[in-house]
Amino acid sequence: MDLAKEVRVNAHAPYSGFKVGAALRSTSGRVHLGVNVENAAYPEGTCAEAGAIAAMIAAGDTEIAEIAVAGDAPEPVTPCGGCRQKIAEFAPKGVRVTMGTMTGEELVVPIEELIPWAFAKAQMEGG
Repeated sequence: MDLAKEVRVNAHAPYSGFKVGAALRSTSGRVHLGVNVENAAYPEGTCAEAGAIAAMIAAGDTEIAEIAVAGDAPEPVTPCGGCRQKIAEFAPKGVRVTMGTMTGEELVVPIEELIPWAFAKAQMEGG
């Protein structure tokens, strides 16, 4: 969570002003960071969680061991629906998703509670 809060300041959010940071630890033990990046074709930017996952894949890691998301809000910042699916793609059941605020409030749940019926590769098998 500390790293998610630290990297959050680097987010590019000139339109919404809502900066989000994400930090994930892969099963290799390496930490990968991401921030939200908005652009003028709003809402075609990217989320912090997607950025951290892209950094993980670019580094050669393929599985999330844990992930933290931080934003400046009164309640813990939760991943959007698309990011929940993205996290589920790389996080086995039981992986903790820690969502937090800049003031220290946190909510921790396993990925399967955030997206209980995530679409999975197995659903595409068998045509």
